[in-house]
Amino acid sequence: MDREQAIRDQVRDAFAGNTPLCIRGGGSKTFYGPPLQGETLVTAGHSGVVSYDPGELVLTCRGGTRLAEVNELLAENGQHLPFDPPAFGEATIGGTVACGFSGPARPWAGALRDYLLGVKIINGRGEVLRFGGQVMKNVAGYDVSRLMAGSMGTLGVILEASFKVLPEPACELTLDFDCDQRESIERLNRWSGRPAPLSASCWRSGRLRLRISGATNETRLWAERLEPDHCRETADEFDKLREHRHEFFAGDEPLWRIAVPSSCPPLPLEGNWLIEWGGAQRWYRGPEDGPSIMEIARTADGHATLFRGEGAPRSAPLPPGMRKLQERIRQAFDPAGILNIMRADPPA
Repeated sequence: MDREQAIRDQVRDAFAGNTPLCIRGGGSKTFYGPPLQGETLVTAGHSGVVSYDPGELVLTCRGGTRLAEVNELLAENGQHLPFDPPAFGEATIGGTVACGFSGPARPWAGALRDYLLGVKIINGRGEVLRFGGQVMKNVAGYDVSRLMAGSMGTLGVILEASFKVLPEPACELTLDFDCDQRESIERLNRWSGRPAPLSASCWRSGRLRLRISGATNETRLWAERLEPDHCRETADEFDKLREHRHEFFAGDEPLWRIAVPSSCPPLPLEGNWLIEWGGAQRWYRGPEDGPSIMEIARTADGHATLFRGEGAPRSAPLPPGMRKLQERIRQAFDPAGILNIMRADPPA
């Protein structure tokens, strides 16, 4: 019996017996959200590239394929996943889509869902469904495949995913600027309104680091125009940021992810900060309690999520209208409510 059929049979049996399932790929994101409960459904064995056409910039692979293997294959052809997803360990493609995480390039390159062309899933009834395809314009009506990005496994088991990929930039430079948090936010928002080839940013402890990527001549020209305190060839520092190997993320202190408008001034929270995504994603560690953090984020037209660590609640409740819509979608895909039930209200 092939692995896809085995997964399908397990879901069908769980549906018939009303048995909760805990979907597990590489196990790299188990820290995110409440502990899962139920019978484990392992997808890691359902792996491999289904099709890859470098000329057409399209890749399709099975859900259990390791993200590292995909990145290696693309790098051999001078290409990459533009949304720069973090692995946090042995991530699989199915888990990458389910969590919906994007890396430092997110504000300028786009999010995972922007490059997700199609998916093949098993829903909560054990039925195999396909959505989307292998081109950007392939559907009329709702683009259901993008619902899977960030669904946390509550809508189905991802069997296959197709992505649009892009060529690696010819040149990448890292620019350093000495400035405080407020000035870094102002600079990033000003630069984002110009045609500069920005591709990542990170402010921490009085130092703003900016990555610019693109054609060699254009990138070097903008390196001069932005007048950094220091300029160098990009090494692996933004890889460390993406994978949370930066020193800021070390330790067991609760880690909060705060999403606010990029132009939002510094938030009134005492503690340690790391700011990326041009000011739109802010990581916080400090003495403030969860409700206070969430209220300050809400007042700033944003939201906060406890990304790592213990605490309740992990995020503010959804508005009634949004909650009702999510419940209706889940009911359509998983009527018995057996798939990753502890993630039924995923963090924002």
